Amino acid sequence: MAREDNRRDRRERDETPEFADRLVAINRVSKTVKGGKRFGFAALVVVGDQRGRVGFGKGKAKEVPEAIRKATEQAKRSLVRVPLRDGRTLHHDIEGRHGAGKVVMRTAPAGTGIIAGGPMRAVFEMLGVQDVVAKSMGSQNPYNMIRATIDGLKQEASPRMVAQRRGKKVADILKKPETEAPAEAAEA
Repeated sequence: MAREDNRRDRRERDETPEFADRLVAINRVSKTVKGGKRFGFAALVVVGDQRGRVGFGKGKAKEVPEAIRKATEQAKRSLVRVPLRDGRTLHHDIEGRHGAGKVVMRTAPAGTGIIAGGPMRAVFEMLGVQDVVAKSMGSQNPYNMIRATIDGLKQEASPRMVAQRRGKKVADILKKPETEAPAEAAEA
């Protein structure tokens, strides 16, 4: 009896979707063979938990649903964790590159929303970012745009990570350096 309950629990866990996914692009691809052309489909999917993890995958198959399924599975295997400020925006401005794709992502105040084009918007929505300003320069290819975005997000560093790397406290990292002009005026 316990074994049946265990199986049922595992099945229920598998059915509860912890990840949201977004289909970014579908392309019809063809392979020329002796008898003519064989058509298939290539899918590009972005997957995320909307709490700081995101990944992308691509899949090819003869049918669209199968290509999407393959892309989703690959995306789940390639998840990266990105630290977010207040769970809504980036900690600092970032630049990402991949091939001819170049993207610039900037932190934004609350209420700004996601100001980003096509494939980048899908990445930010799946990541759980609510406020960001982003610009894509260079390639308009969705594959390169997504790779450049993920490349930039991998460079994201939270104050806690920086403090740990430098062996300091978070308060020391966040403290703004005081200008020397007021100090000199106090001495005089």
